[in-house]
Amino acid sequence: MKANYKKIGEQIQLVDERNKGLRVKQLLGLSISKQFIPSVANIIGTDMEGYKIIRKNQFACSTMQVRRDKKMPVALLQQVDEAIISQAYPVFEVKDKNELLPEYLMMWFTRSEFDREACFHAVGGVRGSLEWEDFCNMKLPIPSIIKQKEIVKEYNVIQNRITLNQQLIKKLEETAQAIYKQWFIDFEFPDENGKSYKSSGGEMVESELGEIPLGWEVKSLFELINYKKGFAFKSENYKSSGVPVFRVSDFTDKSIDVTNCYYLDEFMAIELEQYALNTNDIIMTTVGSWPDNPASIVGKVIIVPELANDGLLNQNSVRLRAKDIAKQLFIYYRLISKDYSEFVISGAQGSANQASVTLEYIFSFKIVVPNNVDKLLLALNKMNENVLKTNTENHFLVKLKHLLLSKLATIEN
Repeated sequence: MKANYKKIGEQIQLVDERNKGLRVKQLLGLSISKQFIPSVANIIGTDMEGYKIIRKNQFACSTMQVRRDKKMPVALLQQVDEAIISQAYPVFEVKDKNELLPEYLMMWFTRSEFDREACFHAVGGVRGSLEWEDFCNMKLPIPSIIKQKEIVKEYNVIQNRITLNQQLIKKLEETAQAIYKQWFIDFEFPDENGKSYKSSGGEMVESELGEIPLGWEVKSLFELINYKKGFAFKSENYKSSGVPVFRVSDFTDKSIDVTNCYYLDEFMAIELEQYALNTNDIIMTTVGSWPDNPASIVGKVIIVPELANDGLLNQNSVRLRAKDIAKQLFIYYRLISKDYSEFVISGAQGSANQASVTLEYIFSFKIVVPNNVDKLLLALNKMNENVLKTNTENHFLVKLKHLLLSKLATIEN
């Protein structure tokens, strides 16, 4: 152990300040991703005076279920000056900020190596709790305060850029969905004179879905796409490198996380290339949870990012490609709408823990299809290109951030 390693317990102290008089109103929860989040707990009839106050630059953590979750939830409060949290969470602070920066300590807690060590010490049966004493006996390197400030500054530059990119992606996606709704749901696309079609008197005709613009058609999703179900890969064939295999657990909000996937030998992957993915392929989960657990909900729709190109699709999901490639994004934006999600859920079946839906059902969904989609989708294509580009940049920024975190163990003064 290097000389500058010190026990965590020597650098922190517990804080137990209760919400007497109900002075603090904002209630926060603690996520497994090491962040404070708005609490969703039912507090009706709860005595909030017993809740703990946490202040800016103080930490809260959970030592329960560490082994089961393979992570120790711990977060540093920085967004607000004060809040309240459940009394079940230990609250602590750095004793001397001239020796150890709270931000530097939080960087150490963010490391995957820290979580692995916490899991190693966790005991207590199936859930695997971490004793407070064992947590305090864990060690970290503490370089000079000047060096800590340099490291934190470098880390924040990367993290701020990631956050900025995430905000840009969110704005682009919101704008694209708003344009889609205006043009293809409300039929207010620009006509040949640049005016909104429906409100300026554009000719409408009756259809099974109500009035639609003249020349447009109603088709089922099945008529518009080709599809391929994912393959049931065997875990014994997975390798540490090669061609990535993407599971439902790798799907994020509307994309794929390529950092924690499994791999298949390249020679074996050649035989299974029919399950390969291309950028902008649409993927839908056919097995998952009910809406109360949206992380893996059945019927979840994502679009394949450039980084996942040529990866292989695992079971419990299906790949969709438009028969007319020009309509690929048009179909994607229709399927991420709320009404399609509700349509899929209404046809799902299963137990309380797991739901599934048939391909026959999800492909029966009716869509109003424009007769000339190319010009109308130019704006959506451009925004999607920017989303793909920004997602790729964030991927490499995240890798850079993890590299910086991994080097904390070897930093010298």
